[in-house]
Amino acid sequence: MKREMIYVFVAFAVIYAVRVLPLTLIRRPIRSRFLRSFLYYVPYVTLAVMTFPAIVEATAVPAAGIAALLAGIAVALWKGNLVAVSGVCCAVVFAVEWLLR
Repeated sequence: MKREMIYVFVAFAVIYAVRVLPLTLIRRPIRSRFLRSFLYYVPYVTLAVMTFPAIVEATAVPAAGIAALLAGIAVALWKGNLVAVSGVCCAVVFAVEWLLR
């Protein structure tokens, strides 16, 4: 029980530090053009890092996830909306898994 509480406290301290340190250390607006452009893309990169492995690993056959990812990118670039992209991705996963089984 004691070790688990240490783990919880360490996790709390890290999360708290990540959220509070920027508020306390950065009081003035960021003027660096490079840093501002870097921080602009951080949410997109974080979302991609969490999403792309889950897409590939969520299927029974990893090739189905990769095919669905590529099809979803193609539909999104072709100006498809979210419903169209998700529908095409689901259809591709079902088709590829059916063909490879």
